[in-house]
Amino acid sequence: MGRRILIVDDAAFMRMMVKDILTKNGFEVVGEAADGAQAVEKYMELKPDLVTMDITMPEMDGITALKKIKEKDPSAMIIMCSAMGQQAMVIDAIQAGAKDFIVKPFQADRVVEAIEKALG
Repeated sequence: MGRRILIVDDAAFMRMMVKDILTKNGFEVVGEAADGAQAVEKYMELKPDLVTMDITMPEMDGITALKKIKEKDPSAMIIMCSAMGQQAMVIDAIQAGAKDFIVKPFQADRVVEAIEKALG
């Protein structure tokens, strides 16, 4: 089972937090991106097994990036990360093909559970 992850979040400390959770649980973080445009670029370059994607970012938001990645690779595994109160956006993301979502502030076990479930 592939365990190569791309982390996408405009906040460096959030990327660091997710990376820490993932590496401690045996996942390999192969790349990071700070906005949706970078995410699409890095996805095509790195071909990760899964992406954790923030919803609200500058340049290109997570839902737009999700749609662009899914256009290029319909089998892409993407888990959205959202702040509380972003239910409408989460629904949009799931309809656009996101596998799951995790809510900030992150709970390590929930992050791992969502990724394990998505990777099956």
